[in-house]
Amino acid sequence: MTAIREQLEARELAWLAPAASFARDATRPEPEPESDVRTAFQRDRDRVLHTKSFRRLMHKTQVFIAPTGDHYRTRLTHTIEVTQIARTIARALRLNEDLVEAIGLAHDLGHTPFGHAGERALAQSFPGFRHNEQSLRVVDALERDGRGLNLTEPVRDGILRHSKARASITEAAAGRPATLEGEVVKIADGIAYINHDLDDAIRAGLIAPDDAPAAALDVLGATHARRIDTLVVDVIAHSDAESPPGAIRISPPVQAAADALRDFLYERVYTPLNEEANTKRAEHIVGALFDHFAADPARLPAEFRPPGRDDPPPRQVADFIASMTDRYAIDLYERLFVPHHWSV
Repeated sequence: MTAIREQLEARELAWLAPAASFARDATRPEPEPESDVRTAFQRDRDRVLHTKSFRRLMHKTQVFIAPTGDHYRTRLTHTIEVTQIARTIARALRLNEDLVEAIGLAHDLGHTPFGHAGERALAQSFPGFRHNEQSLRVVDALERDGRGLNLTEPVRDGILRHSKARASITEAAAGRPATLEGEVVKIADGIAYINHDLDDAIRAGLIAPDDAPAAALDVLGATHARRIDTLVVDVIAHSDAESPPGAIRISPPVQAAADALRDFLYERVYTPLNEEANTKRAEHIVGALFDHFAADPARLPAEFRPPGRDDPPPRQVADFIASMTDRYAIDLYERLFVPHHWSV
């Protein structure tokens, strides 16, 4: 059976571009025996898929908090869209799709309930909190009853460095990824959210289809599918995986259009939503729950204060809050702070 993994690794060597990442070269924080039938990156992908954190993404907000419609994106559907866009780019450039998939599926595991509103609120209570760092903490220290997943270093690096600065869909906020596959996931994340957030904002009635900047749509396209296709094809056309170390690039006109669309979303969608009462309520829930458990960490579930680990109590509380789904946070808040009727 060992020959199956070796055949897969040989196929990578024969097919992938010179600047791609090869599973046979990947190392883990803790060495472990290799699989007979899967490469190291395939094992990482499968480990992520089977985590509790991954399953919880289906009930975590992407942008719209507690939407009543069935078709708004969640953190899970966002993750799937990012991963598929990244795989399309990786396949065309002959990069390692298994590595891209593992990073893509794991990149938002540490996201808070209530999207970026929840992240802001948790960062106020626990200064320095960032969801990309929490995603790495999830796979390193929280999953599997505190044992972590022991993912390979390229996957860990891609998770940590997927975040982007507000100024651009390509500007790094946590340093450049060490692999081209990590760069692909980072840019796919931007491609995904500027398009699906526009789609959801139109669905919600916050903006009309013709409100988006015409100059950006003239470059990117008038429809959701056309915009994604334009961005993906442009990245493929301008990137280089043949000459190590390679580069993932987007042309200046297309990047300018994408950044203009991003700026429009901040002005007309994200900033107004941040001022809504619903968002303020969500932020209050996160802050109140943090204060409640920080006042007495013994109230935390046992899995967030495991014996033998010396995490300070505020760190344990932040881990617990970040793990919550929207509905769990709301239900817990109601149980703790909303009066209940007496029954005789």
